[in-house]
This record gives sequence, C-alpha cells and structure tokens, in this order.
Amino acid sequence: MTAAIEIVGVHALRGGRAILSGATLAVMRGEVLAVAGASGSGKTTLLRLVLGFEAPDEGTVSIEGVAMSAPRRILVPPERRGLAVVFQDLALWPHLSVAGNLEFALRIARVAARERRKRVDEILERVGLSARRDCFPGVLSGGERQRVAIARAMVQRPRAVLLDEPLANLDVALKKELLALFRDVLRRDGTTTILVTHDPVEACALANRIALLEQGSI
Repeated sequence: MTAAIEIVGVHALRGGRAILSGATLAVMRGEVLAVAGASGSGKTTLLRLVLGFEAPDEGTVSIEGVAMSAPRRILVPPERRGLAVVFQDLALWPHLSVAGNLEFALRIARVAARERRKRVDEILERVGLSARRDCFPGVLSGGERQRVAIARAMVQRPRAVLLDEPLANLDVALKKELLALFRDVLRRDGTTTILVTHDPVEACALANRIALLEQGSI
C-alpha cells in the first residue's frame, strides 16, 4: 500500500547544526500518527518539511507516491499539496466571522458558492458551532476557537491534516473535551493526520501510532 505521506532519509541543517538526521517515516492512509519529542527535537522542522515551507538538505518528502520535495528543492509548493494545518496559535482571521473563516479557505480552493455553504453548514453542525457562525473570533472562548480551527481544516477535505501542538496551554478539562472532539472528527472521516506534540497523554489519546523524535532521528 502506498503511504499517504512518506519522509525518507531527511536531513535538515540550521546554522550548521543538524536538526534532523536521516529521519524516515511513513504515514498510512487514514492513520493518526503522533510525532512526539522534547522541545528542540525537530518536530516543527519535520512539520514544515511536509507542508513545503522548507526543503530538506538531504532526503525526500512524498505525498501519495508523488515527490513533493528533494534535496534543497521544493518540487510542489505548499498550496498544491492538498494539506490542511492547525497551528498552535490557530491563525484565525480576526476580521472574518466563524463561517467566513471557513468559507475563505474554500474560496481559495475555488469551490463553488453553493458547495461552500453546504460544507460550512455540515462541519459547523459537527463541531457544535452552528449557533456561533456569525460571531467573530475575538468574542469566542478558547475552546470555541479551537473548534473553528479544526473545522476550517476539515472543511477543505484535505489529503491530510497536520496538527501543530493545537491543544497546548489549555486547562485539563478543556483539553479532554477537545481531544474527544478531534478524535471523533478525524477518525469518523478516516483523515490521515500528523499530530506534533510534546504531551504523551495527548499522543496516546489521539494516535494509532507514536513516532518519537530524539536528537533528530525517529
């Protein structure tokens, strides 16, 4: 079976220091894979390589069998990789409503207006935000903003979703609630997912497998 995402022999140097050293990893279709490790272990660099924000110094990154990056070359730009990402700071557009945040992502993908409305209505219902569709991010609670961020990722129907420490700095009760939501949304759709986290509880709660990054190697 062709891996959804495959990283082979990746090296990444920053300022002459090796951040990743021969990292090799395959994420299968429909799998939720957690990449765990201490601060500075290379988790964020790995994520940026998959997204196409950076090119590896050595090695390759492929999605569904197609090479995306080669040594010091980005072959396919981020916007053409079919990936969605939820960053730790969520990166919601403050001047757009909840529905507007979701619709904007679909406009970029040139989805027709009728289909945009249908997808937005469906995902807002699933994450429990239908009644908040016209609200702006500034008036939402922390948990509601997290729901908007995962809804914006999923409404795009991406090849894979990348989660960059999305639940960091939340209190225990809210994290437990959102872990259940993320697990339901991701697994029900069979969405290929890479979760970057330093929290072993979070990794165990969401992932089918856990890859440990240590000193640049998996």
